[in-house]
Amino acid sequence: MLASSAPDAGRVLDPAIAALLKRDDAGLVAAIIQQHDTGEVLMLGWMDEEALRRTLTSGRVTFWSRSRGEYWRKGDTSGHGQYVRSVALDCDGDALLVRVDQVGGACHTGDRTCFDARPLAAVEGVWPAESVEGANPGEGVAHV
Repeated sequence: MLASSAPDAGRVLDPAIAALLKRDDAGLVAAIIQQHDTGEVLMLGWMDEEALRRTLTSGRVTFWSRSRGEYWRKGDTSGHGQYVRSVALDCDGDALLVRVDQVGGACHTGDRTCFDARPLAAVEGVWPAESVEGANPGEGVAHV
């Protein structure tokens, strides 16, 4: 779990955390937002060092809006807040997993998740064991 020192300490992200981040050309890191108790993926947002610092020190998720060019704290206008339970950085340093208590819909459309409205048809993959002669039916099957 990533943690920062005292809230607003120096008002900069802990340099040890900042050193771990692999940012895109705009200085941003993808932040995957997940409901802490169900594992449901709610949305994807973008954070720079300041947004991450605010998220780690306030208990509320803050993003950098690429379209508006400003910080926004989820729920301040909609009432659909995201309350931080934990934050983790992936192995490459280019994505954050923010586990939250979500109040209301996570998507700007009002949907529970940003992935509710546009499901795509996809072929389900299966483990190779299913195609091996003599394999037990159903053994090694991965349903996506």
